[in-house]
Amino acid sequence: MVKNEWRSLGEAQFTCKMRALTVPLRKWHKDNFRYMDKKLLQFEEEITRLDKLVSDGIYDGTTEARRKALMSRSKHAANMDKNIRYFHNIASARRRNNRIDALMIHERLVRNQARIKGVIRAFYKDLYRQEYVSRIGVRDGLVKRIQREEAEALEVMPSAEEIWEAVWGCESSKAPGSDGYNMNFIKKC
Repeated sequence: MVKNEWRSLGEAQFTCKMRALTVPLRKWHKDNFRYMDKKLLQFEEEITRLDKLVSDGIYDGTTEARRKALMSRSKHAANMDKNIRYFHNIASARRRNNRIDALMIHERLVRNQARIKGVIRAFYKDLYRQEYVSRIGVRDGLVKRIQREEAEALEVMPSAEEIWEAVWGCESSKAPGSDGYNMNFIKKC
């Protein structure tokens, strides 16, 4: 059910999909768990009826098998109901503990949720904003200009010996790029 609902929403945002799932999940829960107490009571009544049949001497293998199946289902249903209630209580407690009911803003206690959200959002925007940093370039005069001969020497292609020394001077287990080929592979080629 969840998979079909999720796919029917297409490319919607995750939060929108989660919100849209609440209605079908609530319906599914009501359809499956609304009458849990009545189901448990029916299981117990049928178990009692089967016990009475056995005590009256009406006993066969199917009666015992049915009794065991009902016992198992009633225990499972009772435990499942307890588990759901337990985890629901934990989630509710966590939600209560994580909620910010009041916040000190400029030495004043504020309880307005909209104001609290705005202040928290502004705090994190300010915390993670990118500050402007002036970039200093080569032409700004802070870096010494190199001579023409030095510039031409930097543009000369390396010799085969220089390449060989550079490759064989690297550790074999290191990879020079993101392609995953390490220097050992390059050395063998």
